[in-house]
Amino acid sequence: MIQEKPGSVADDAAGFTQEYLTFTLGEEEYAIDILKVQEIRGYEPPTSIANAPAFIKGVINLRGTIVPIVDLRIKFRVGKAEYTPFTVVIILNVRSRVVGIVVDSVSDVTLLSQGQIRPAPEFAATVDTKYIVGLGTLAERMLIVVDIERLMLSGEMALVDEVAEAAR
Repeated sequence: MIQEKPGSVADDAAGFTQEYLTFTLGEEEYAIDILKVQEIRGYEPPTSIANAPAFIKGVINLRGTIVPIVDLRIKFRVGKAEYTPFTVVIILNVRSRVVGIVVDSVSDVTLLSQGQIRPAPEFAATVDTKYIVGLGTLAERMLIVVDIERLMLSGEMALVDEVAEAAR
């Protein structure tokens, strides 16, 4: 289902409207740039990797490409990581690196204008907001807009070699 509720005509004319894939983690709804999404798949148990952080569930073989699988529910400490028929893996392509993220369910693709995204509020040091672009408002929905590329390429994710990333 695609919802086309962009901001003002001025926003559209200036090219500030962007498509986002929305998904749920626990009770919250998140949005990521649709251009980073390669495909959406049903959850299949990955092959575990020894000594990996708890949020890295393992790897899968996707048509010959080994893809690390990150459970965002564990990473963000949101909801309980239960694997149901609705659990999906969003396969991302971030800077030519393929990574999968486990989410509770995918909602839809929606358009948000820059005017619909408010800056994330400042929280105490216990809440890390450096990967949150802002809060998107769409009718009665509040979407947490995540910079998924910045998150997946961060050193704490341990998915890319930091030395190789620094050279880019």
